Amino acid sequence: MIKPEMLQRGDKIAVVSLSWGGLGDENFMHKYYIAKERLENDFGLEVVAMPNALKGSDFVYNHPEARAKDLMDAFEDETIKGIFCAIGGDDTIRLLPYIDYNIIRKNPKIFMGYSDTTVNHFMMHKAGIVSFYGPSIMCEFGEYVRMFDYTKEAVENILFHDCKNYEIRSSAVWSKDFVPWQEENMHVAKKLIKEEHGYEILQGSGIVTGQLLGGCIDVFPMVIGTEIWPTKEEWKDKILLLETSEEKPSPDLVTYYLRNLGAQGILDVIQGVMVGKPQDEKYYAEYKEVYRKVLKEFHKENLPVLYNLNIGHAYPIGILPFGTDIQVDFTNKKVSLLESPTKSRSNIGMFNRM
Repeated sequence: MIKPEMLQRGDKIAVVSLSWGGLGDENFMHKYYIAKERLENDFGLEVVAMPNALKGSDFVYNHPEARAKDLMDAFEDETIKGIFCAIGGDDTIRLLPYIDYNIIRKNPKIFMGYSDTTVNHFMMHKAGIVSFYGPSIMCEFGEYVRMFDYTKEAVENILFHDCKNYEIRSSAVWSKDFVPWQEENMHVAKKLIKEEHGYEILQGSGIVTGQLLGGCIDVFPMVIGTEIWPTKEEWKDKILLLETSEEKPSPDLVTYYLRNLGAQGILDVIQGVMVGKPQDEKYYAEYKEVYRKVLKEFHKENLPVLYNLNIGHAYPIGILPFGTDIQVDFTNKKVSLLESPTKSRSNIGMFNRM
């Protein structure tokens, strides 16, 4: 997989709306300006919105070709060093006819988002470049009052520095709050709760090494059968990353999704599974039983499963790279990046460990 260059202060990053276009709606535009100021002041980045990113949810919905053009143009623009997604949604899949994988492959750069952006990550995989499952503009960078420290440190350490051998630890705190997105709530911060679980081992042991592949499991049904869904051979030796959306799918639905992966033979060829913390810890215990049940159905009782990662729809979230080797120690509950997911650039120092 082709690695992008790491970010540095002064770099230009592009904001794209590839699914829901709410970032440009009048009642949500303040989230863009919060994120823009934070990215500029805290990370030293120059923020530019691509031409269609702020045209509002109606326009963005009706023009998937315009969304795709923003993405292609952002990759082709040599002055842009990173592409951050506004937010997820539910119809990124409609961009598929307009994607030029050669453009992506020839212009590798940091691409980041989660949720429905899972579709784009499969596009990046098809194009052969490393991508980053992590914060979005509206949610994390546009967080009211302040970003979670856990998220801010992940951005700094993983995107701006050589992070070979970097350990991705469980957050010491989490939140189940949702503060309604209204300007009058801009000074309302989410309340933090002490993390009681940390990483949990649902089954398996030992040390597993491989590249991550996956994303939001709710999105998989839209991708399966398309040109970007990886073949069984492409899944071989991968570590499957799974998390659930804010819609909090029922345990039955997650059961069906996992059985589909089993029926495709994917569970036969992967090295292990990493599962994100369910939002608000809804179905926390029930999902654990679903994983154990389905894996037993497919005779995979020894397939290692690490549960309760701070990724995707949890608060807070970190960053996990797709396409570079990570190591998961299922005995000692430790996750490490075996290689840096970015190429080094001049005058960059070592990272500050979390």
